[in-house]
Amino acid sequence: MGSNKTKLNLFSNNWYRSGAAKPKMLLWYFTNVIFFTSRWLPYSGFKVFLLRVFGAKIGIGVVIKPAVNIKYPWRLVIGNHSWIGEGVWIDNLDDVIIGNHVCISQGAMLLCGNHNYKKSTFDLIVGKIIIEEGAWIGAQTVVCPGVTCQSHSLLTVGSVATKQLDAYTIYQGNPAQAIRKREVNE
Repeated sequence: MGSNKTKLNLFSNNWYRSGAAKPKMLLWYFTNVIFFTSRWLPYSGFKVFLLRVFGAKIGIGVVIKPAVNIKYPWRLVIGNHSWIGEGVWIDNLDDVIIGNHVCISQGAMLLCGNHNYKKSTFDLIVGKIIIEEGAWIGAQTVVCPGVTCQSHSLLTVGSVATKQLDAYTIYQGNPAQAIRKREVNE
């Protein structure tokens, strides 16, 4: 067992590419700090404009609340009439695709990256996140790399999605488990 130790000094993610040049990444860093992660700008329209300038594909009627942290806007797609709640963290080391009429509640984390705990070098692992139309990601939840939340699925408060969430199904817990069907009335 003595040789089976984590060796963070050997960690390297040189293979990883964010999809943008360093000057663009630096400019986004300061834009994100000033206009997104702070709480002083409550208006969504300007934030949507900035995201589009940095390469995000954003639909109409999108609401982005204060204190939202977005890693790389050029890896972000948000459909029409979707809401991004206060304090949401979109750590999109890979693509994050959010469909139409999606609600991502306050404090939720969409995490596209993790580390391989089985490797002594703690290698980076990335996977895209897809949140389909009508899904609701509850407050203080976590969606892990490679997860698809199918149409109208619901991840309840404080839950952790580690695998696909089926359509029209409510999930709860850590790891999230299906607890019942979701009915959406007109």
